[in-house]
Amino acid sequence: MLIDTHCHLFAPEFGGQYAKILQAAETAGVTDLVVPTVERRDFAAVRQICALYPACRPAYGIHPIFVESASEDDLAALREYLSAGQAVALGEIGLDFFIEHHDKAHQAHFLTEQLKLAREFDLPVLLHTRRAVDATLALLRRHKVRGGIAHAFSGSRQQAEEFIKLGFKLGFGGAMTYPRATRLRELARTLPLSSIVLETDAPDMAPEFVPPGEPNLPEYLPRIAQTLASLRGLPPDEIARITTDNALAVLPLTELAT
Repeated sequence: MLIDTHCHLFAPEFGGQYAKILQAAETAGVTDLVVPTVERRDFAAVRQICALYPACRPAYGIHPIFVESASEDDLAALREYLSAGQAVALGEIGLDFFIEHHDKAHQAHFLTEQLKLAREFDLPVLLHTRRAVDATLALLRRHKVRGGIAHAFSGSRQQAEEFIKLGFKLGFGGAMTYPRATRLRELARTLPLSSIVLETDAPDMAPEFVPPGEPNLPEYLPRIAQTLASLRGLPPDEIARITTDNALAVLPLTELAT
């Protein structure tokens, strides 16, 4: 049993072949997938996918790359979707200072408002923190939430420890499979195993074994787990059990299933 804590199943790269993709994931041992949005126009598609396929769990949020074109109306729409009560997280949200000509203040405003919604609805958050880990941590300290996942974590050991103190798990995925990613692999090897969850970020962040130009898929999660098992010197089934327990500890998957 494995949980893909971050999979953009609605992405155009998948061509709407949800049943085929989910069947392959289930066959591989992936039992649940968290499907986060990136902008308002994704909300309805994600809700429909998750209604049709019980293995999929919705997370609604506005990604920092898309806040440039977002409005306060989008935040109002987000509130409406959260009010429906099916979301397992608020995400994908955060800061991205890698973007050229990024507006830090505008991104911070949308992250702050979405953190307030996470507090209001008592939801964990899925955080995007590209080149903005310290700034994100500063906002989290000011607007404390239930916790969540630092998606595609690539920060320092000290930053990882700060996320853990705030109740967050750290998402590791395809980037960890590259032998040249020595710093990331060392973090995966030495951080408390109780702090790690697995993700694909499909169709993006394809693992090392995926041919160039082909999309990442949720069925690849067991092979990503195998990399973590090798780094930790543990059996793959133990990695599956522990990372699944970690995901269940931070995401209300069981609460909605009962």
